[in-house]
Amino acid sequence: MSFTVIIPARFESSRLPGKPLKELKLGKTMIQCTWEQVQKSGAERVVIATENEQVKTVCEAFGAEVCLTHANHQSGTERIAEVIEQLALADETIIVNVQGDEPMLPPELIHQVAEGLETHAKINMATLCEPIHDVDTVFDPNAVKVVRNLENLALTFTRAPSPWSRDTFLDIPSLPENWAYKRHIGLYAYRAGFVKQYVNWPECDLEQVEKLEQLRVLWHGEAILVLDALMDAGVGVDTEQDLALVRQYFKAK
Repeated sequence: MSFTVIIPARFESSRLPGKPLKELKLGKTMIQCTWEQVQKSGAERVVIATENEQVKTVCEAFGAEVCLTHANHQSGTERIAEVIEQLALADETIIVNVQGDEPMLPPELIHQVAEGLETHAKINMATLCEPIHDVDTVFDPNAVKVVRNLENLALTFTRAPSPWSRDTFLDIPSLPENWAYKRHIGLYAYRAGFVKQYVNWPECDLEQVEKLEQLRVLWHGEAILVLDALMDAGVGVDTEQDLALVRQYFKAK
């Protein structure tokens, strides 16, 4: 199986500026630790996409292939679309989008999502999910829930508790016995030609309300394969608190 990983690494992060170059361990930056994990995934090619010259210089110094992209992209997917264009990647190329703030992401999951897409020839996009074991996470808007059909195709993604458990959410909320809630893991695989199509679609109403760009795909009638992750995905870094937690992880390791 052949696939390419593209790692969007935006320097001007709103919640944690300069995030790709934050040090995690022994002089290694966030982006280098993420890149090293990706290298173990079996990807044929790994490309870092950034809008920042300093990030580009740092990444090239540790041996990464880097594409310098425009600064005005609204999402990592748009940045990936530019890389696909710059590198003239064939439409059938399987692309895995690994965010540059995922230094704990197991390489097995990267391979899993790429393999899932390869084995479903009629589907253009795949992602992963994991079980939710507590009701607080179900009600947490930062934990995106996914609901699937019998073929593991997404019915919807939402920040709200979905489905609503009429019998167990009324008084003191608890998890129902007859439903397994799933949290979406933001790791995507898609075919390069589909990415070029996706970025030409305008934002849909549902996407604007939920602030979830994958809803644009469902809005336009495309299927998204959602597989159960083989293992825990680790912690992504969005805040200073996340950064402290990941630094502690690497220090202990």
